[in-house]
Amino acid sequence: MIVMKFGGSSVANRKQIEKVLAIVRGRAARTPLVVSSAHKGMTDALLSGAREAARGVYAPERVIERQTAIARELGCDDALLAPFFEEISALYRGLSLVRELSLRSLDYAASFGERMAVRVIADFFTRQGFPAQAFDVWDLGFLTDAAFGSARPLPGYEAAMQRAVRERVPAGVVPIVTGFVGKTEAGDITTVGRNGSDLTATLVGAAIAAEEVEIWSDTDGVMTADPSVVKKARSISEMRFDEAAELAYFGSRVLHPSTLVPAMQKNIPVRVLNTNRPEHPGTVIRESAPASELPATSIAYKEGQLAVTMLSTRMFGAAGFLGEAFQALGRHEVVVDMIATSEVSVSFTTDRREPLERALSDLERLGEVRVEAGKTLMVVVGRKLAEQAGLGAAILQAVADAGVNVEMVSYGMKSISLTMLVADKDVGAAAAVLHERLFERA
Repeated sequence: MIVMKFGGSSVANRKQIEKVLAIVRGRAARTPLVVSSAHKGMTDALLSGAREAARGVYAPERVIERQTAIARELGCDDALLAPFFEEISALYRGLSLVRELSLRSLDYAASFGERMAVRVIADFFTRQGFPAQAFDVWDLGFLTDAAFGSARPLPGYEAAMQRAVRERVPAGVVPIVTGFVGKTEAGDITTVGRNGSDLTATLVGAAIAAEEVEIWSDTDGVMTADPSVVKKARSISEMRFDEAAELAYFGSRVLHPSTLVPAMQKNIPVRVLNTNRPEHPGTVIRESAPASELPATSIAYKEGQLAVTMLSTRMFGAAGFLGEAFQALGRHEVVVDMIATSEVSVSFTTDRREPLERALSDLERLGEVRVEAGKTLMVVVGRKLAEQAGLGAAILQAVADAGVNVEMVSYGMKSISLTMLVADKDVGAAAAVLHERLFERA
């Protein structure tokens, strides 16, 4: 089997879903299992409606009308989604009465997008002469823990999925499966995180020992830079898992950061393709790939960072200071993206303000703490960073030539990524010059 995941823009409307049908039909001989996101914008609309309801504004008709329009465009019977509309209305009514919105309720609200999308897509495929059946992923054995908003499958889910797919998917029928969501053993609906359908696809692919996982979006694979920032960005034909994982974590818009872990563990190739240009070869990501002649693989960036500097003479020649600092960060669930230290200071970045604010009082007991907002992590990824003398210096010089100040640098021994901290406002200038030096002159 192969797993084919289609994102929200790929299933946005009838025109796009017709493209999806043609693509999946063309893969019929490879026994596809389709993982689908919600229609573009639907998850945001569902969450917005839930938040409004918790403030006392009861307006389920906004999301119902939006989903109804897509279903009717596909020729679906109104009765197909009627139970979901009743469920959404009941949920919003309850939220408007109790005026409270928990992580559990948010996951429940968000889940409707995928659950409705797979029903209308499967119905449309079948009426077009291509038999398909909708499945909630938990009905195929995908049970998770209760970490609402970032759930992960329970141990043993792989065997459960293998058995369920074998027993519940009829021969000759393409399963259309919900991405992004899961369910606990107690029956509570969870999500694996925003934009998490990619992760669902690779988790399912790992479970059923898929030949390959295809991620279909609206870009020509993984690019050398964000094409909305660098107009001359180009598609990368092949890359290794570790390179793609670095790019995903540091802001590449193509893949969810956790997507590649299940594929890496089972050595399943992941291919990133464009629904609007299915003839384009896209990018294949695998354990090994030919070395590129270019100096680097890609540039990515992660905006909205908070830069924190701790100053203390207690650090000088003392053991245990960093341990105390990071115990405080761990207690308050502060996720650190980048770190640099000197004899009397330690600097790090994080992208979530609330946990950091909880940790500040503990950190201030250790020394003076300064926090600056409006920062971006810019990362250059490539295998030659650890091999080619002067490449790191050339990268820093390129950023300087763009008139951009690098406020912090992180590069691990023999690492495939060099990370720089710059101001949010300087991302465009730095990315353009870096791309020109690394990819256009080469």
